[in-house]
Amino acid sequence: MSKFVEGFAAQLVEAGMQRMPARVFAALLASDSGSLTSAELGERLQVSPAAVSGAVRYLSQQRMVAREREPGSRRERYRVHSNQWYEALTSREAILKRWESALREGVASLGAGTPAGRRMAETLAFFEFVDGEIAAMMERWRVHREERFGLD
Repeated sequence: MSKFVEGFAAQLVEAGMQRMPARVFAALLASDSGSLTSAELGERLQVSPAAVSGAVRYLSQQRMVAREREPGSRRERYRVHSNQWYEALTSREAILKRWESALREGVASLGAGTPAGRRMAETLAFFEFVDGEIAAMMERWRVHREERFGLD
């Protein structure tokens, strides 16, 4: 398992993710339950609790893992979402919407006829296109996932 964890984490790092969140995510993904405590993660990855905490905070913000309380305990478990890629991509929609809004304001303030305004309008059109494609792709994925794995 550690060969997979380190190898997949290296791929995530190459794609732009920070090293420790990549390792924590890969470890969670490779665990049978998809869920580990901070102590278990620290032991498996040979890292400090602080490193695990920072990584989990980042992954939670990206909606790639969830924090859960163990029943009757103060300990938290960290669980990888079964549809983590879907969650991560759809959380980007809010960012795209904010960028689209800012670009619309930019086009309006600079004027659509100016070189900068045209460049912003093209950028806006690109993000609107990507936003629509992501939404359609996510719907196709939901149907595909349901057909293939029986999950909704």
